[in-house]
Amino acid sequence: MADDGSVWFGVPVKPLFPGSDEATAKARDTLIEAANRAQAHRLLSTVQADAPLSGFLTAVMALSPFLSHQIERQTSLLEGLYDLPVRERLEAILQSVDAMRRGDGIAEGEASLMTELRRAKAAVHLLVALGDLSGGFTVEDTTGFLSRLAEAALGASIGFLLQDAEAAGKLELADPGEPEKDTGWIVLAMGKLGAHELNYSSDIDLIVLFDPDAPGVKWPDRSMIGETMARLTRRLVRIMQERTGDGYVFRTDLRLRPDPGSTPLALPFETALVYYEARGQNWERAAMIKAKPAAGDIAAGERFLYELRPFVWRKHLDYAAIADVHSIKRQIHAHKGHGKVAIEGHNVKLGRGGIREIEFFVQTQQLIFGGRAPELRKRNTVAMLDALAAGGGISREAAETLKQAYAFLRRTEHAIQMIADEQTHKLPADPEGVEQVARLLGYDGDGNFRHDLTRTLRSVETQYAALFEHEAALGAEGNLSFTGDTPDPDTVETLSRLGYERPADIWRVVSQWHMGRYRALQSERARARLTEITPELLRVFGQGGQADESVIGFDRFISGLPSGIQLFSMLQSNPRLIELLALIMSSAPRLASIITARPLVFDGMLDPAFFSGVPDKTTQRERLDAFLGEARVYEDTLDRLRIFAAEQRFLIGVRLLTGSLEPGLAGKAFSDLADLVVDEALAAAKAELEEKHGVIPGAAVCVIALGRLGSREMTPGSDLDLIVLYDLADADAESDGAKPLDASRYFIRLTQRLTAALSAPTAEGVLYEVDFRLRPSGNKGPLATSLAAFIRYQRNDAWTWEHQTLCRARVVAGDGDLSERVEAEIRAILNEPRDLDTLKADIVAMRGRLLRDKPPAGVWDVKRTEGGMTDIDFIAQFLILAELRNGNLNGHDAAHIISSSEDGFLGPQERERLTKAFSDYTAIMQLVRLCTQKGFDPNTAPKGLTDRLCAILGFPAVETLEAHIVETGKQVAEIFRRVLGDPRSGS
Repeated sequence: MADDGSVWFGVPVKPLFPGSDEATAKARDTLIEAANRAQAHRLLSTVQADAPLSGFLTAVMALSPFLSHQIERQTSLLEGLYDLPVRERLEAILQSVDAMRRGDGIAEGEASLMTELRRAKAAVHLLVALGDLSGGFTVEDTTGFLSRLAEAALGASIGFLLQDAEAAGKLELADPGEPEKDTGWIVLAMGKLGAHELNYSSDIDLIVLFDPDAPGVKWPDRSMIGETMARLTRRLVRIMQERTGDGYVFRTDLRLRPDPGSTPLALPFETALVYYEARGQNWERAAMIKAKPAAGDIAAGERFLYELRPFVWRKHLDYAAIADVHSIKRQIHAHKGHGKVAIEGHNVKLGRGGIREIEFFVQTQQLIFGGRAPELRKRNTVAMLDALAAGGGISREAAETLKQAYAFLRRTEHAIQMIADEQTHKLPADPEGVEQVARLLGYDGDGNFRHDLTRTLRSVETQYAALFEHEAALGAEGNLSFTGDTPDPDTVETLSRLGYERPADIWRVVSQWHMGRYRALQSERARARLTEITPELLRVFGQGGQADESVIGFDRFISGLPSGIQLFSMLQSNPRLIELLALIMSSAPRLASIITARPLVFDGMLDPAFFSGVPDKTTQRERLDAFLGEARVYEDTLDRLRIFAAEQRFLIGVRLLTGSLEPGLAGKAFSDLADLVVDEALAAAKAELEEKHGVIPGAAVCVIALGRLGSREMTPGSDLDLIVLYDLADADAESDGAKPLDASRYFIRLTQRLTAALSAPTAEGVLYEVDFRLRPSGNKGPLATSLAAFIRYQRNDAWTWEHQTLCRARVVAGDGDLSERVEAEIRAILNEPRDLDTLKADIVAMRGRLLRDKPPAGVWDVKRTEGGMTDIDFIAQFLILAELRNGNLNGHDAAHIISSSEDGFLGPQERERLTKAFSDYTAIMQLVRLCTQKGFDPNTAPKGLTDRLCAILGFPAVETLEAHIVETGKQVAEIFRRVLGDPRSGS
């Protein structure tokens, strides 16, 4: 009996150097104990003789905890190798599993099937590892045995499941002894299993299809075919991967199927074909190169792949095909230069110079030339390197270099996985772990291993770089691979370096873009355009301070787009728009939510004149008239109003955010837009009312704006405070329509229609929230007020606070003559003489009540805080009501009123301070309400917003800006107390 391993492996074993005498001695004792327990006398004799085979086994056990455990468990299997060596033993095991696919070999129950498969897997796992580490197996031997086991196990499972389904009455098989035959159940092996290149601890990637019209099966209830196949597939996965006391067979992944997030586990044959023809992606073309029917109805699987050939193999080599190849390259691996390759932690599959680069090198040539050269359609990587060299696609030297590198890297990958049976491709992160891998590969220490690995990685990198020597590199060095079903570790590292806090989650978001699930990404051209700009998007989003939120916001945005080609092309040709999108997504959640809910508002940003400023009111009027001119019915008019207003509000907001529009001018722009909308809404409401009820001869109507619309200080979230006034030539007049109404009911109906036109939600959203509570008598009074009643109330019954409100009043819509009379009447009311002490006391009391009932949320609540915007507004309203000779100042903002006042109540320095405070508060209110739905908290606010606030107000940091706000508030509050009194004196 030979003791050098020849009996087992056919060749003398390759010596291994465990490096630790203590570990070796412990392993030897463990092996002797196991041999005694199993009565493995020949093995025991070999170990006790300290023969080369004994040294090999004890070294394996010392270096690999997993294999040590397997040797202890399966000592009897090793004893049997003296009778039937490794290769023949593996063949026997595979044949026994394959026999379980048909006839009497099919398992009687699921539990026994699972047990048999797991025991077969354990035996194959151990024997393959020993054959690999001993030098008795080539890489092709190792991967081949593992792949054959996976196929046989799948077939055995499917044979059982089909018979079990027949026994349950779910289906009827034409040939129960050959259950897989002609059943239409197709199990496509993808990736390494499809190419017969399974690594030692590999998952198996499958796509499961079925043909409901297959001749080998009858269905009692055809409506249940899809559900039955999904259930059988789910059981198949469980049989393969569920861990029991005997371990598992293969971890199984079905996420390479078309659109895995929204499709069942098993897809109909035709559905899959339609998907690939209409929405198939570049990476799916590459993945299908290795697809192979592994189990089930093999003939049906071959037919499917035959039908899929036009998708995978393009007939002509044109610019589109080349662009596809380059697109795959950018998706899979963004490559740059030949920097230092670290050994510790290096990913030998996905890292630079790794297995993926060799595979992609081959697949690229296949995609380019395989359509015209069928000999380039092989699945196996090594076989394809030979075929490429034979056809002149690459040099023989390049092919040999890559073949040798592939073998070395695959053996290294196997050694990494054999240590603990982990599905990992990374070398250990510590030198001791690297040395452990090196010794499993037969090195006496890690020095030569490091040299050989570095040389191998560089040789692959050189060949790979030569393939894309004209390809531009990404600005950020590293991988950006968004293909496959699990996050690429190097891509996760790259995303982290770019500024993403949850890089694995971001990988999943971006990978979904390439799945074509969104309407905007269902065309190949759109996906190609997005692929082009993805690296730049990720780079720019990463710089914004809210990188994760930016990508997620952009994902929501494109999910609502009806089409993506135009947008992605514009972003590709105009990087400024990418930066603008990043600014919105990173600093303005409110704007981002608008663009997400209504992606079409982005169209306005594509106008070349966008950055040149806000169109004036006349131009906006012309655009609105043209847009509304195409409306056919009342509802269409309202929808068009909403579309126009939403887009223009958004565009004003973006100009404000980017700094191309000052905050004060933004308030006027928002107000001008609201003026136009209210005017059109009133006209539409009148026209709709007149259709049913006619008109009242001699009647006129107008709309007064109060609050921030009245003073032209609207922010993005401002409500509309309105009053509807009407005047009659005849107090008893009725409308002249088919259903006449008296004047009061007529104008109440008109006001109701106006309110609905402005605030009722439709498919296009809401225009504005509307508030009529500032009308005479508030909620107790009628919705619409006659001019006479309005004048009477304001002169005789109104409180001081109502006259304060009237200081902002401005007519924004209605009949011209009435509007002029109302404006004149408001000025007259405001100019009536008042007792200054009473006026001051009323204003101070109101301010105190507001501070008590609606206290500020904090320092940044610059409207309500003591010394905030409300104090400035109250001072301005006092100046108007105190009979100063200010002319027509109602309807203007506080800064205009204060700066126009004469010395008396305010000195020049106080006017300057109040005007500056007004400007600062306006900037804060505009930006905060533009960007957020809630108030501002510097601890939780987007970094982009805090940076923008600091920039527009001229402060280096948010802390200094906050100190400035506190100091400003103190100064304003002091002026308020000096001019009017202390609002807290009555609290």
